[in-house]
Amino acid sequence: MTDVEGQTFLDEDWYGRAIEGGSWTDCLFREVDLTEVLTSGARFQECTFDRCRLNASEHRRTAFTACTFTDTSFFDATLEGCRMDGSSFSGCDLRPLTVTGGSWWGVSLTGAVLGGLDLAGLRLVEADLAEADLRQASLRDCDLSGARLRSARLDGADLRGAHLLGADLGAVSVRGTRLDLAGALALAESLGARVET
Repeated sequence: MTDVEGQTFLDEDWYGRAIEGGSWTDCLFREVDLTEVLTSGARFQECTFDRCRLNASEHRRTAFTACTFTDTSFFDATLEGCRMDGSSFSGCDLRPLTVTGGSWWGVSLTGAVLGGLDLAGLRLVEADLAEADLRQASLRDCDLSGARLRSARLDGADLRGAHLLGADLGAVSVRGTRLDLAGALALAESLGARVET
């Protein structure tokens, strides 16, 4: 089983590799081609992915915890039951992206373009989605407790069943957003309304 720590991978071709298990800690991946890579049960912790290509890659039960992604492409990638806890994304191409389950606790996606994605059931507790474009996205049954959604664009998004306890919903754009009663109350309270029953 691979166990790598503190290494730098520069301009390498990992196209189509199959990675079963293994761990990478505090590694730098710069301009690495990870197109069509398949990972299963792998662990990447505190790694940096800079200008990498993960296009059409598939990841099953893989953890990317406290990782930094900059200017990296996830075009047509699949994340199934993956942990992205504490990771941050800047300047990344995240569409189209297939996400099935998993935990994105504390992830930083400030200003990310996520419109139209199906993120249903995802754990987004304390995630930073401020100014993100989530138009037409499905956030059904997501746990957004304590999440930052200030100034996010949620027009046409589906938030039915989403947990919004303690979420920052200030200045969000919600034209056509689908909400259940609990979500509507959370939104009203975030806007300063006094909800009485």
